[in-house]
Amino acid sequence: MKKKTEKNQFQGMDRRTFLKASSAISLGAAATFGAPAGISAQKKDVAEKIDIFPHILPRKYNEALLKKSRSCYNLEANRLAPALVDLDLRFKTMDKFEGLKQVLTLGAPPIEYVVSPKDAVDLARMANDGMAELVNKYPDRFVTAAASLPMSDVDASLREADRAIKELKFKGIQIFSSINGKPLDSPEFLPLYEKMTQYDLPILIHPARDIDVPDYPGEKSAKYSLFVAFAWPFETTMAMGRLVYSGIMEKYPNLKFVAHHCGAMLPFFSVRIRTAAQAGEGEIMKLTKHPVEYFKRFYGDTVLGGNTSAMMCGYAFFGADHMVLATDYPYTGEIVGLEAVIKAVERMNISEEEKAKIFSKNARQLLKLS
Repeated sequence: MKKKTEKNQFQGMDRRTFLKASSAISLGAAATFGAPAGISAQKKDVAEKIDIFPHILPRKYNEALLKKSRSCYNLEANRLAPALVDLDLRFKTMDKFEGLKQVLTLGAPPIEYVVSPKDAVDLARMANDGMAELVNKYPDRFVTAAASLPMSDVDASLREADRAIKELKFKGIQIFSSINGKPLDSPEFLPLYEKMTQYDLPILIHPARDIDVPDYPGEKSAKYSLFVAFAWPFETTMAMGRLVYSGIMEKYPNLKFVAHHCGAMLPFFSVRIRTAAQAGEGEIMKLTKHPVEYFKRFYGDTVLGGNTSAMMCGYAFFGADHMVLATDYPYTGEIVGLEAVIKAVERMNISEEEKAKIFSKNARQLLKLS
C-alpha cells in the first residue's frame, strides 16, 4: 500500500527524471543557476568560515525515521545526498576549505510532517542527541547545533528546546515555514517565541512544501520540481510576512530569526512592502513602526547558489551585520553548495571587514559562541 502511495506522490516523474531534476535544483538551492562555471576547489582560504545552515542526519535517527515515516519528496531527495549520513564523505569535502566549520541542523523532512505526534517527540530527541554526540566528538568540525522540535506538540517542543539548550548546549532551534499547514503566527506558537527571547538565541527558518501541494488548483501534485525552486522561497517570504504583520516581531523586540536563502523574495521585492499597510492591527499586536523595520531584524543567509548579484541584493536590504554564511550542504553538493557560495561572498563589492562578519563574526555573536 505504501509503494502505491509513493508512486502516486511522484506522479509524472520516473526515477531518472526525478534524479535529473533534483540534481539540477539541489534541494533548497533556489538560485543554483547563478553559480559560476568551472570553479576549482584547489585554492584554500584560511579565514574562519562558520556555515550556519548545513544539514545532517545522524545515523540512528535516519534509520528510525525511514522506518516510521510516511513517504515524501524529502526522503527521496535525501538519498541523493549521502553526506547527510556519511561523515567520511562530509569531512573529505570540508577538508578542501580551510577554516570551515559547521552548525549542525537536521535535514528535511520536518519531523512533525511525516510521523505521529508521539513519534515526533521520540525522533526529535533522538535527532538532537545524535547531533550533540557529533558536536562533542568533533568540536573542530561542528561548533554547535540547532535543535529540532516535535512541533505537532507545542508543550513537548518547549520541553525539548529547554533540554537541547540547557543540557546539550545547543545555540538555537530550527523550525519550518509552516507547521503542518499552520502559519508561524498561530497563537499556539507564542510560548516558543517567548522562550527563545529569554534565551536570546536564534530561530532558523527552513522552507517546507511537499510535492503533494499542486502548483495550480485542479492538479494532483506539483510539477517539474518548481515547488522546490520557487515555492520554497515563497513559503519563507510568507512566513516572514506573517511574523511581521501579525505583530509577533513587535511583541518580541529581541526575537531573532535566520531566514533561509537570504530572506528569499524579500530583498528583491522589498519596495512592495509599501503596498501593504504601514502599520495596523495585527492579530497579536499593533505595529508601531513601518513594517520594513521589523523585516530588517531578520538575518539572511547566503544560500543563493553562488550568485553574487543576489547576495548584493540581500546586502542592500539586510546590511553586512545581518548576513550569515550558509551553504545548504550537502543538498547543494560541493561545487554549488560550498565553493560557489564562498567564492560569491569573496566577490562581493564590500569591505574585508564586512566579509569577515558574513563568514563568521555574525554567527559567533548570534549564537553566543566563545
